[in-house]
Amino acid sequence: MYKTSREHQGPERAGSACPGQQRPLQIQQPNLLKIQRPYLSETRSPAPPRLGPQVLDPKGIRGLRYVTPTGLPGHQGQIQYQPQGSPQGGIALGRGDHGPPLQSPAASQRRPLLRDLLQPEPAVPTAATAAGDRARRAPGAARCCLGQRQVQEEELASDPGFLTTMLCGLGGFSLLLGLASREQRLQRWTRPLSGLVWAALLALGLGFLFTGGVVSAWDQVPFFLFVIFTVYAMLPLGMRDAAAAGLASSLSHLLVLGLYLGPQPNSQPALLPQLAANAVLFLCGNVAGAYHKALMERALRATFREALSSLHSRRRLDTEKKHQEHLLLSILPAYLAREMKAEIMARLQAGQGSRPESTNNFHSLYVKRHQGVSVLYADIVGFTRLASECSPKELVLMLNELFGKFDQIAKEHECMRIKILGDCYYCVSGLPLSLPDHAINCVRMGLDMCRAIRKLRAATGVDINMRVGVHSGSVLCGVIGLQKWQYDVWSHDVTLANHMEASGVPGRVHITGATLALLAGAYAVEDAAMEHGDPYLRELGEPTYLVIDPRAEEDEKGTAGGLLSSLEGPKMRPSLLMTRYLESWGAAKPFAHLSHVESPVSTSTPLPEKALSSFSPQWSLDRSRTPRGLDDELDTGDAKFFQVIEQLNSQKQWKQSEDFNPLTLYFREKEMEKEYRLSALPAFKYYAACTFLVFFSNFIIQMLVTNRPPALTITYSITFLLFFLLLFVCFSEHLTKCVLKGPKMLHWLPTLSVLVATRPGLRVALGTATILLVFSMAITSLVFLPAASNCPFRAPNVSFTASNLSWELPGSLPLISVPYSVHCCVLGFLSCSLFLHMSFELKLLMLLLWLAACCSLFLHSHAWLSDCLIARLYLGALDSSLLRPGVLKEPKLMGAISFFIFFFTLLVLARQNEYYCRLDFLWKKKLRQEQEETETMENLTRLLLENVLPAHVAPQFIGQNRRNEDLYHQSYECVCVLFASVPDFKEFYSESSINHEGLECLRLLNEIIADFDELLSKPKFSGVEKIKTICSTYMAATGLNATSGQDAQQDAEQSCSHLGTMVEFAVALGSKLDVINKHSFNNFRLRVGLNHGPVVAGVIGAQKPQYDIWGNTVNVASRMESTGVLGKIQVTEETACALQSLGYTCYSRGIIKVKGKGQLCTYFLNTDLTRTGPPSATLG
Repeated sequence: MYKTSREHQGPERAGSACPGQQRPLQIQQPNLLKIQRPYLSETRSPAPPRLGPQVLDPKGIRGLRYVTPTGLPGHQGQIQYQPQGSPQGGIALGRGDHGPPLQSPAASQRRPLLRDLLQPEPAVPTAATAAGDRARRAPGAARCCLGQRQVQEEELASDPGFLTTMLCGLGGFSLLLGLASREQRLQRWTRPLSGLVWAALLALGLGFLFTGGVVSAWDQVPFFLFVIFTVYAMLPLGMRDAAAAGLASSLSHLLVLGLYLGPQPNSQPALLPQLAANAVLFLCGNVAGAYHKALMERALRATFREALSSLHSRRRLDTEKKHQEHLLLSILPAYLAREMKAEIMARLQAGQGSRPESTNNFHSLYVKRHQGVSVLYADIVGFTRLASECSPKELVLMLNELFGKFDQIAKEHECMRIKILGDCYYCVSGLPLSLPDHAINCVRMGLDMCRAIRKLRAATGVDINMRVGVHSGSVLCGVIGLQKWQYDVWSHDVTLANHMEASGVPGRVHITGATLALLAGAYAVEDAAMEHGDPYLRELGEPTYLVIDPRAEEDEKGTAGGLLSSLEGPKMRPSLLMTRYLESWGAAKPFAHLSHVESPVSTSTPLPEKALSSFSPQWSLDRSRTPRGLDDELDTGDAKFFQVIEQLNSQKQWKQSEDFNPLTLYFREKEMEKEYRLSALPAFKYYAACTFLVFFSNFIIQMLVTNRPPALTITYSITFLLFFLLLFVCFSEHLTKCVLKGPKMLHWLPTLSVLVATRPGLRVALGTATILLVFSMAITSLVFLPAASNCPFRAPNVSFTASNLSWELPGSLPLISVPYSVHCCVLGFLSCSLFLHMSFELKLLMLLLWLAACCSLFLHSHAWLSDCLIARLYLGALDSSLLRPGVLKEPKLMGAISFFIFFFTLLVLARQNEYYCRLDFLWKKKLRQEQEETETMENLTRLLLENVLPAHVAPQFIGQNRRNEDLYHQSYECVCVLFASVPDFKEFYSESSINHEGLECLRLLNEIIADFDELLSKPKFSGVEKIKTICSTYMAATGLNATSGQDAQQDAEQSCSHLGTMVEFAVALGSKLDVINKHSFNNFRLRVGLNHGPVVAGVIGAQKPQYDIWGNTVNVASRMESTGVLGKIQVTEETACALQSLGYTCYSRGIIKVKGKGQLCTYFLNTDLTRTGPPSATLG
């Protein structure tokens, strides 16, 4: 039934001979399988299903059965042939790679048998022999009956362990991914979870090495390369952990295969070059992964820092806005604050201190008319005498406590303080919102102020009192001028209220008939005695009244014999008694809200490393997983910090965003998108350098596994030159020092790297060319192969056996270079990921083209290379199975799988990198904008503060070292005080429908004050400090910017040199007024009073802080103006002497009566500013 002949050998290889036979048994079955092209085109009959140990009978083939392993190591099963009637004999072909077959011939017969099996076929069998061979059945024929497609299907179907492992691994990873992305608790364990993922991948890779066929040195190299790159680029591990995992993955593959394949018979090519090539691949993967991780961590840390800095800027911005709000509200009501803020912003944009361009020649006027308003004026009687006995600190403390108390009373009674004039306090009720009880509010406030002073007098024994005047009517309210804004009121009713205070009675509230009519009987009143009344009131002829305080008698009884006056009065100065008592009132300090600036992150200190190391882009950050103490270190107690960090989560790229398109990641603002694409990229040179590493790795690998043909060497030499030229261009800036020492014609070389970094078109071209070079050189070895039609394994009607197969293809290309060509192509995929800032669409295009090229090469045009390798490997191995390998051992299939895995992995990674690059750019841009806005707000705050305080005083309140309990006060020995008024304006001012009830008159006053303020911006008047304006009177001083005690160390002439500046400023004021007169057709004249001497400066008032100066010098300067002459500068005798020493000429006016000072000898200054050696007029 079977033909057994040594001479005739069919196209199939026979199995081992049965025991007891004298010669090998050749079994043929030509009709079942005809091999024309080995493993490529086969004609076969259906193979029987494998049913374990049952004896199968496929189409009359008897005696063939599949025997499952019997516990022997290395066996997966075997095909056993047992002839009929011979139960003990037979032929057994094991499927496993190791261990003896279950039934085998004697050892002395194995080598002749294998030699006969591997002999080349002498001729193609004829029809007769084929017909005769149909009756023969042998294990070789049975093996060939199992065709390629069926073999692969049966391998998958017969390996449930492999399928179970794959399905379980896929399900486990899917579950882990879902839990990690949704369950917040698992995010605390990022490091153990990452280690678990790495260990699972490593175990899976090691299992794949010994699954599916013959173990070779090139097995699963792409998978291990994927594991290595994953631990760097995808898992949230630190650099040390990632490097350890990457090196462990590399060494595990090398050591396992080295130890396993080293003792094996020399049936494969040399093992050492293959292991060296694997080592180069893994080294390249580790370096590329570490490079990618280092750059991404650096970028993410920078983004994280910028996010915190942005948060810090936001909070600073919020703080500055709050400060501005407080400052604006300390100067202006809320309804004017918005308009004034817009004015300041316009000034900042146009230039500091300058006035923005407008459509007319007038300055902006922020004045409105209000009706139904009550005005209160209050003056502390006897305070001037008390102030002369106080030290500077005591004076400022008393004023702050007194006026702070008055501010509290004003707040209780819905009144708003307008201004403090020395020891005079005036406020209004009914502004900015109309109040029906405005008159009652002012009267109550006046009574409470008198009551507070009575308690103070009773407790300290200091003879002071309060005089209050109230009138109701309409006012013009707002701000005039450009500097030292102060909310003020103007009208005839305001003037009347002022005279009501001046003509009042100490300790009483003096009201007009208009106010009395609005009280509606709420208080009892009595007629005021007008025998010694004010001339202004006498001229009006209106009756006035004094309000009777129902609590006056009770207060006198309750405060009689005060504690301080009875016990400590005789022992202490009145000023000290006042200070001790007023401290118990506890008035707030000025600008207390500026003393503590909230700051989440200090810009001067580095960010804690704990905060940076805890941040990972793959895991969303929530408060529960924040390291202990991070909140304390960063001082971010609010949810904004975590909201900002949550934006750094890579999952946000798929969600709707105000800044990004979730599909394309393009910025929604076209200008921002354009700016991003045109932004400079200094790190491009490092991208090119790492790509060169990939190229060099490909070169080393191909040199190790090929025979180094001359054409390949020449091609690589040319490519090396191109790469060196590219790297020279990118790193040319590092040669600046060397080039500058050389010829001038080479000085342009360092600019090449600058061009590459700043020109996006050039970068794209060079980056694309670099990647294409790596792509082309990865498959260069395949170019030198002969055409597929010339390969003998593709020739028709040619059979082959292992003896006519070699490990080299025509063209001297070893077969082992086939899998390493696949590996080089995988490195080509990695080269795309090294250009972090390359646009996603360009990366996608490059990856798609490379994927198509690789699949076309290894699955179509050069697929025969994989088949030749499999044919040689499995026919030439003594202990190998005679069947084809599984999917895991198929180079072309595993190559295609690797290509797709790397394609999708790098595609996801490229999108994530694109998201982070754009996010980094967005945060930088936001940070710049917020810093600019913060800087603008700080400048705005500074301007606002300088509108309240002098430039040298403002830092005392916004500095970090100022103590909140300190009150600013400063004493000066020589300060020149100026009062300049336009008395004619009182006669000019009128309220009629023609001038909008006085509004147009105030417009002219605004022009006068604004022109005066413009003089302050000139450099020569930088030492002049505007103090305030009182209606049409302008108050300024010089010498306030000197430090305390500085004047005492200088001689008198040098210490008073600023008097000349004040004189020139007064003359400039007159010149400005002349210009206004010319344009307004008026004849206003200036009246100026000057005096110099010691003063006390300080800041008082918590609700509306105000900088002011006090002292006898100020009072006398005011009297010099009020008693002066139009067009003249009146000075005291001491000031005249000081000005004469500076070269100015003065002439005596004579002795005049000055209120509160008696008889004084005053002088007029010659305003022609002629400086001669001896003065032209004598003093005396």
